[in-house]
Formats: sequence, C-alpha cells, structure tokens
Amino acid sequence: MKTSLRVIAAAMFAVATSLSLAMAHSARKDTSEAQKASTELLTYYSEVLNRNTVTIISGTPAGTYLAVAYDMSAVLDNGDNLRVLAVAGKGSVQNVHDILHLRGVDMGIVQSDVMAYFKQNGELGANVDERLVYITTLYNEEMHLVAGADIKDIKDLAGKRVNFAEVGSGTQFSSRLIFGLLGIKVEEVNMGQTDALVKVKSGEIAATVFIAGRPASVFATLPKDPDLKLLPVPYTNELEANDYLPSTLSSQDYPGLIPEGQSINTIGVYAVLAVYNWPSNHHRYRRTANFINALFSKFAEFQKPPRHPKWKEVNLAATLNGWKRFPTAQQWLDRAAATAAAPPSALAAFMHDGDGFCTRCYGRSEAIRPAGSV
Repeated sequence: MKTSLRVIAAAMFAVATSLSLAMAHSARKDTSEAQKASTELLTYYSEVLNRNTVTIISGTPAGTYLAVAYDMSAVLDNGDNLRVLAVAGKGSVQNVHDILHLRGVDMGIVQSDVMAYFKQNGELGANVDERLVYITTLYNEEMHLVAGADIKDIKDLAGKRVNFAEVGSGTQFSSRLIFGLLGIKVEEVNMGQTDALVKVKSGEIAATVFIAGRPASVFATLPKDPDLKLLPVPYTNELEANDYLPSTLSSQDYPGLIPEGQSINTIGVYAVLAVYNWPSNHHRYRRTANFINALFSKFAEFQKPPRHPKWKEVNLAATLNGWKRFPTAQQWLDRAAATAAAPPSALAAFMHDGDGFCTRCYGRSEAIRPAGSV
C-alpha cells in the first residue's frame, strides 16, 4: 500500500512538475511574443514619425528666420501626416553647410546671394547649384547699419571697427560683399548684436551690421538713445548689378532709432527657403514633396495674424538668378498656373482635390475661389 502511494505521489509530482514547466514555458513564450510585438510597434511608430517629419534650420532669436520657420511649423503641422521642426541656426552661410552635410536637416532659410558666393570661391564644389536648390523666395532682408552718434555717413566708417555679426552668419559674408562693392574698407569684428550695441554705445566699435527682415526684434524694442542711430545705405549701380534690392526702414519699424514720421533708405537681399536636391526615388524627396504641397496649398494661412508680417511680401512664383527650383515646387506652380487659366469648373475641381491656392502663389494678389463662392 505504501509502495502504491509512493508511486502515485511520484506520478502526481511528475505531472505537477510537467505542468509547472509547461506553464513557465508558456509564460516565457507569451512574454517574448509581447516584447516582440511591442518592439515592432515602437519601430513602426518611429518609422511613421520620421517618414513625415522635416527639419528647417533657421537663425538666431534676434532675427526673422526663426520666427518664419516657427510659423511654418504652426500652420503646417498635421499630426502624423506632417510635422515641421523649426531649429535655431547660425545663419545663412552655416545653414548652407548644414543643408548639404548635416544629418537630419532637410531644408533651411538662407540669403539669395550665398549661391554666387559659393560658386565663386568653390568651397562646396563646382556643382553646388545642382545640389542646393530652392523651394521659394520668402521676403526681403534689409541691411540694418546701427552706428554711434559721431558717425554721420556710411563713408565715415572707413578704417573703423565694424561688427559683421557672428562668424558664419549671412550678415558676415554679405557685409563683406556689400562694403567691398561700395569701396569702403573697414576693420571687421564679430559678435552677437546685443553685445555689439553695448560696444557701439561705449565707442569700442563704430557700428554694427545686421541683415534681417524688418522689424528685427533686437532693434525694434530699443528705447530712444542719442548714442545710437540707423544709417542709410546707398543703392549703387554695383549693388544693383549683384541683385541687391532697394528698400527702406521707417520709424514704425524702429521708433527708438528713427525720428517719428521719417524713414531711411537701405538695401535688401532675398531670403530663400533652400533644400538639398534629392533624387526623385529617395525617401527624403518624397518627404520634401509632402512639405511643399502643404506649404503651397495653405499659403493663404500665412497672410493672417498672428503670422509674421514678412509673409505678406512672399511671392511663391518669384524666380532667382543663378538658382534652380526643386522639381515638386515647379510642378505645383505650373499646375496652379494652368488651372487658373482653365474654366471655373476645372478650378473648383482642383481646389476640391486639396491643392487650393491663391493666385499670389504665382504672382497675382487676389485669392482664387470656386465659382459661386464668396
């Protein structure tokens, strides 16, 4: 009897052990499968997030680039379908390097004269205009020349210390070009605008240059100060021949630097939304095309508050000498122009497809609406 009990007990133990091992194996299998599913889900989420995310390298908080890049993020973000990351940058010249070489940077805001600069010096290779292209011009960037009380004219700066902003900035290289074209030799120094204003007031430097879309916040908030003034910049034949533009700055832009009701002449250069010229079969080409379709289709939203006032200067169809346009952008504009010339029914169908546009996108000023709308 005892032997039989021992046999039964042993059998029960064996069964219990087998069940325990089986349950443990099953639990491990379930855990493993759950971990695998979780990993696959996270991988898929990461792919979706990166598939439709673009990064725009911009500028410093003192200028306009960052505000404009943020506007694009605010207007165009659309969940997993499109996400726009606005990133602070060093400025135009460094932005070109970042667009061409920095991983994770899809596009950036630069000055239009950087193309001629890099073509001339060969720093980025002979075919830079094949690799760096533009989506659209944005707005004019005005030259701000803030000087001390003893400086009456830009020619008075000859031989004096003048701040050309941070090393690698668009202001630095454009200032070199502009002063060279004007035939005025100065001693270049480099620092941020806040530090430069202090040194202009103390007399350590004669002036500071900042090329940015007006109103530049670093100057717009300055109180009236007899030790600071904005100097006019003459528009010469040499500047015109190099695609610089005439512009003005007013007391409305800078009440602390320009007497009420007055304005001064200056020059400007286009800000450009530039991008690497990805081949059409590359996933980053598709990502860029997705961004362009959203930007152009929603362009009218950038004309409304609280978007930066510089958006009102943008003409999506404006062309740039020496630059090539990203294919998707050109195709969108061609399609929009053809549709605008078509019967109203075709225009309404175009807008119904989600590619609605205003004629400002290709050089007119009034919004196109479907027939019968108000």
